[in-house]
Amino acid sequence: MELDERNYLYLLILLPLLVALFLFNMYWKRKKQKEFGSLEAINQLSPDRSVFKPILKLIVMVLALLGLILGLVNPKIGTKMETVKREGIDIVFAMDVSKSMLAEDIAPSRLEKSKQLVSQIISQLGNDRIGIVAYAGSAFPVLPITTDYSVAKMFLQSMSPDMVSSKGTSLDDAIKLSATYFDDKSKTSKLLILISDGEDHSDGALAAAEEANKQGMRIITIGVGTEKGAPIPLKRNGVIESYQRDKNGEVVVTKLNPVSLETIAKATKGGYINGTNTKEVLEYIKNTLDKIQKTEFEATQMADFQSQFQWFLGFAFVLLFADIFLLERKTSWVKKLNLFNETP
Repeated sequence: MELDERNYLYLLILLPLLVALFLFNMYWKRKKQKEFGSLEAINQLSPDRSVFKPILKLIVMVLALLGLILGLVNPKIGTKMETVKREGIDIVFAMDVSKSMLAEDIAPSRLEKSKQLVSQIISQLGNDRIGIVAYAGSAFPVLPITTDYSVAKMFLQSMSPDMVSSKGTSLDDAIKLSATYFDDKSKTSKLLILISDGEDHSDGALAAAEEANKQGMRIITIGVGTEKGAPIPLKRNGVIESYQRDKNGEVVVTKLNPVSLETIAKATKGGYINGTNTKEVLEYIKNTLDKIQKTEFEATQMADFQSQFQWFLGFAFVLLFADIFLLERKTSWVKKLNLFNETP
């Protein structure tokens, strides 16, 4: 079960307030009655006044209000299972989260620009399955292959250099880990979209790309940054305090290295594109995907959640309608039963 509009749950505080108001009203009435005379005399003057009916009306009103609130919340229940078949490809996004991606030569930063690119690429996908890998000095699995794009975007926004403890950039580890996401027995087309500034502190990126090509993988690389470069800011609470320095105390200037990214892409008959212009990147990815053969995925069981608000609203309206006929005097036929052996 899932709740469609959770914000309306705050209205549940009205229920204890309604009960408290009723109890205060009863106390106030009883106090005023004592000021006029004895309660026994007042009861004799109004023999048809029911003690139970006001409590019954309160219960009805509380239940009716509860039904209205639950109707606004709109609980949904998975009442039906459907078999869904999809046609598409498997795509893994390998995101560079090394410290050099904090450089701000691309606004707002290389890393944030990378997130924006991947998020918009995901938004234009159809039925493709996607996975996410983060890498710096080593690679780290973030999200396994899935069709849940909303979850993928949620994980994407949480990515930062703190995810990977090892420093540097290892493109070969990113390619090798991404390759494990794909099923070797599956005939589904395999695409790796690698986003980076191209700085590589390892020597095996080309070998890893060639091995990926043997496994049927195609790699598209997206370069984020400028060849002029920029320093790496060190921030606290969003304010720049200093810049990253090397062992000699010199400010480190990180630059885009498109050559390494182009080499990796060519090894798998893929392609390279500069990530500065988002529109051009999206068009390039779309054109590439249109040329890749789509295959049918294994049937997936999905729950079709159906709204249940109408039952709660119907229950509330029935109680409100019944409340119209609930008077505060005793019911005549119940009175005739003389359940409490009252003497006339």
